[in-house]
Amino acid sequence: MPKNTKVTQREHSNEPVTESVADLLSLEHPMDYKSSQMSMGLSPGSTAPVKALIPSPDPDAEDGRPAWNNKLQYILAQVGFSVGLGNVWRFPYLCQKNGGGAYLVPYFILLILIGIPLFFLELAVGQRIRRGSIGVWNYVYPQLGGIGVSSLMVCGFVGLYYNVIIGWSIFYFVQSFQYPLPWAECPIQVNGTQAIVVPECEKSSATTYFWYRQTLNITSTIDDTGGLNWKMTLSLLVAWILVCLAVIKGIQSSGKVMYFSSLFPYLVLFCFLVRGLMLKGAVDGIAHMFTPKLEKMLEPQVWREAATQVFFALGLGFGGVIAFSSYNKRDNNCHFDAALVSTINFVTSILATLVVFAVLGFKANVMNEKCVVDNAERILGFLNTGVLSNELIPPHINFSHLSTEDYAEMYGVIKTVKDDSFGQLGLDACLLEDELNKAVQGTGLAFIAFTEAMTHFPASPFWSVMFFFMLINLGLGSMIGTMTGITTPILDAFKVRKEILCVACCIIAFLLGLLFVQRSGNYFVTMFDDYSAGLPLTVVVFLENISVAWIYGTKRFMQDLEDMLGFRPHSFYYYMWRYVSPAILVVLIVATVIEMAISPAGYNAWVEAEGAESFHSYPPWALAMAYSLIVLAMLPLPLVFIVRHFNLISDGSNKLSVSYRKGMMKEISNLEEQDEQRFILNKNPSEAPSPMPAHRPYLGPGGTQEMTNTNYGTSTKTGYQNIGSPESEL
Repeated sequence: MPKNTKVTQREHSNEPVTESVADLLSLEHPMDYKSSQMSMGLSPGSTAPVKALIPSPDPDAEDGRPAWNNKLQYILAQVGFSVGLGNVWRFPYLCQKNGGGAYLVPYFILLILIGIPLFFLELAVGQRIRRGSIGVWNYVYPQLGGIGVSSLMVCGFVGLYYNVIIGWSIFYFVQSFQYPLPWAECPIQVNGTQAIVVPECEKSSATTYFWYRQTLNITSTIDDTGGLNWKMTLSLLVAWILVCLAVIKGIQSSGKVMYFSSLFPYLVLFCFLVRGLMLKGAVDGIAHMFTPKLEKMLEPQVWREAATQVFFALGLGFGGVIAFSSYNKRDNNCHFDAALVSTINFVTSILATLVVFAVLGFKANVMNEKCVVDNAERILGFLNTGVLSNELIPPHINFSHLSTEDYAEMYGVIKTVKDDSFGQLGLDACLLEDELNKAVQGTGLAFIAFTEAMTHFPASPFWSVMFFFMLINLGLGSMIGTMTGITTPILDAFKVRKEILCVACCIIAFLLGLLFVQRSGNYFVTMFDDYSAGLPLTVVVFLENISVAWIYGTKRFMQDLEDMLGFRPHSFYYYMWRYVSPAILVVLIVATVIEMAISPAGYNAWVEAEGAESFHSYPPWALAMAYSLIVLAMLPLPLVFIVRHFNLISDGSNKLSVSYRKGMMKEISNLEEQDEQRFILNKNPSEAPSPMPAHRPYLGPGGTQEMTNTNYGTSTKTGYQNIGSPESEL
C-alpha cells in the first residue's frame, strides 16, 4: 500500500480508528492506478491471468475459528443441548396439570410466536458474528454487553446444580446392577428378637425411602447441613470428570460425543414406549393424558407456564445456542436449523409424555389393585367383628377374586347404608382416576414414581439401567452446551489454552458444587432451580430481542440475513421480533415477578418421623441467598450499561486489537489491489466481477464483521452498531 495514503497515516498515528473500511476508502484520494506498481510483481502496463486478479478468500477459514465436521454433528449438538431432562420430567407434568391435550394448544401457539423466532435470532447472530455470548452482544450494542455476562453467570449457576442431578442419575445407574433392585422393598430392622420394617419406609414407600434416606440421607431442615454425603460427592466428581472430558477437546470432541448422547435417549424412549404399551393400564394412562380439559385453556396460569416451558425447552438465553452456532459457516441455513431443532424438541416432548404416562398408567393400575386388596381385607375384618352386616355385600362378590368394579359396587352400597358412620370406617374409594391425577415432576418423577413402576417390570434391572443411562445422556448433552456457553465467550475474550480453562472451570465448579452434596443439598438444588435462572434468563432474552429488533434495527437485521442466507426470511419474523415476542416477554416477566411476590418462598422438607414432605418457609439467611442469586445474575446488565454510558471503560469502538487492525489493513490492501487490477484490464470497478459471491456481504477485518453502508435519509450507518473488535474488553 502506498505510504502516503490516509489509511496508512491513520495506521501509524495515535488517533482512534472509528471508521469502517468503506468509510476509509471513501475518504481516500484517487490513485494513479496505471503508474502504480503492486506487490504482485507486475510492471506498469503488464497483464496477468484473470484467475489471479480475482481472489476469493474464505473468511470462515481465515479467522482460525474451529468448525463443525459436518452439519449432522452440529444439529445433534443443538438437539442434545435443547432436549434435556425437562422434556422427560417437566413437560409431562405440565401437560397433566394444565388440561391434558388442551395444554398442547397454548404450548404450540407460543412455540410459534416466541420459541422459533427467538431461537432463530440467537442462531443467526451467533453464526454471523462468530463469537460467544459476550462477544456477540458487545458487537451488536456495547452498552448492552452485560447480556453476555449475565448469560455466562446463569450458565454457571445452572451448571452447578444440573450436574448434581447427573450425579444422582449415576448413583442410581450403578445401583441398578443388582436383583432385586435395592428400592424394590423396604429394609428390615432387627429390634431385639423382632424383625420389623423400618418405620420411615413403612410410612412412605420403598422407593421414597431409598431416595430420601439411602441416596440423599436428607436432613429435616435447610438449617441443618448434616455434613457431606460421601456417596453423592463421589457421584458428583464422576459427573464433572465426564463433562470435562467431553468439553476439553472442543467441538470436534463434544460433537462426536453428541452422536451417542443425542441419539441414545431416543432409542431408550422408543423401547420404553413399546414396552409400556404392552403393560396393563398403559392405555388408561395415555387416555387420561390426552383427554382435553378445554376450560383450562382460559386460565392465564396455563399460558404462563406454557411460555416458560417453551422458553427453557429451547435453551434460550443460556449462550449455548449462540456458542454452538458461532462455529458454523456464515452461509449455513440457520433458518432451517431453527425450525428443525424446535420441531425435534417438540416431538421429543410428546414422545416422552407418551412414555411417562404409559408407565404411570401401569403404576396407577398396580397401586389401585393394591388399594382394593387392602380395603377388602379391612371390610372382611369389619364383617368378622360385626361392624358391618353380611347383607351389605352383594351375593356375587368373591373376596378371593375381587375386581375393581366389584369393589366399587360394594363400596357404594356400604357408603349409602352407613352414611352417618362411614367416615369412621376409613375406607378408600380406590379410583383409578385419583391415582392418575397424582401429578409428579422432576426428581419425584424420575427417582420415585418411575423407579417404583420399574420394580413391577419383568427384568426390572435391565429397564432401570436403560432409564438412568438415558438420563445421564440427556444431562450430559445439556451440560456440554452449558459449559460451551461458559468457555466460548471466555476463550474469545482471553487468549488462554482451552484445556487449562476447561479443567479450571470443572475444578472450581466441583468445589462450589459441594454445597449440593451435603445432606441438606437437595434444598439448595430446589432454591437454585427456582431463583437462579427463571427471571434473569427471561430478562436476558428480552434485552437480546430489543437490542436486535429496536436498537440495531429489524430491517437491517433482515437484510443481513438475506445477505448471509441468500434469501430473505418471511416477514412473519419481522413482526414477531419487533412487536409480538417483546410484548409476550414483558407479560412473562411481569407475571413471574407477581408470582414471586404472592407465592410464599419456601421448600418441601422431608420429615423423617412422618415419612412425608412438609412445606417450610426459608429462614432469613436462605431467603437472602435466594434473592441474591437473582441480583447477581442480573447485576452485569445495569453495571455494564452505566460504565460504558459514562465511558468509564472502553466499549471497543475506539480501540482495535492488533489482530483486528492487521486484518483491516489487509482487507483494504486487497481492495486496492483488486481496483488496480480492474484498471489494468481496462474495466471500471462497477463492471468488474465481484470477488465475493453475490449473496455474501462484504466482510470486515478478519472476516468477522460486516461493513455495509445503508442510507437512512441523509445519514450513513455502517454494519452493526459497533465496529469495534468483538475481542475488546468489557
